Amino acid sequence: MTVNSKVPPSAPGKKSPYKDPQSLEFNFRTKRFQNVRPLIEDALAEKRQVRILDLGGTEEYWKIGAEFLKENRHQIKITLLNLEAEQVEDNGMFEALSGDAADPALFAGEAFDLVHSNSVIEHVGSWERMGQFARNTKRLSKRYFVQTPNYWFPFEPHFRMPGFQYLPKATKIALVRRFQLGFFPRTPDRAEACDLVEHNTLISTRQMRRLFDDGHIMLEKFAFLNKSIMAMRMG
Repeated sequence: MTVNSKVPPSAPGKKSPYKDPQSLEFNFRTKRFQNVRPLIEDALAEKRQVRILDLGGTEEYWKIGAEFLKENRHQIKITLLNLEAEQVEDNGMFEALSGDAADPALFAGEAFDLVHSNSVIEHVGSWERMGQFARNTKRLSKRYFVQTPNYWFPFEPHFRMPGFQYLPKATKIALVRRFQLGFFPRTPDRAEACDLVEHNTLISTRQMRRLFDDGHIMLEKFAFLNKSIMAMRMG
């Protein structure tokens, strides 16, 4: 599994809602960009060329800000970092690199104008790796935007099952081995099923505050419930 991927691979025959402009998921991402855009504008006001690091990002994701990016395409360069480099079409704006977002030596000595991450930190594995992911985010830029689904929202967004995140680990593994759940095909191999469960671990608002203690925490709501958590730091 690509740990730094924002969109888990779809099960056979299932279209990813993140690619459908009419889907609820795409609509949430579009609204989320209203928080990302001011960070980019702030960087553009400071310098002519802006470098954005998207941890676990895809070119497809940035369609949510297509018009804004088109207007500023000659001033913005977006680096997509994944364990396996993504394929990109727009080489003028995007570059794709391979790397581990939780590597302590990630881009040592470099700096970006914005570090961005959408629904990725919950995929990196252990709490220790989440901590290193957060430290890298804070170290590599004075501006960041990090979003993650909320542990306490009752619907688990990856396995598409209410309350899945509250089940014992052994039960989760058993379900993954027996059924096709959400974006994932049935995974009979126990080791693969265990890895899948461990790399889809939701976190709470309290944990997000611990990870991004120098940022502003915001909550994204759906049906009066806190659907996801966003951490931001303005330069």
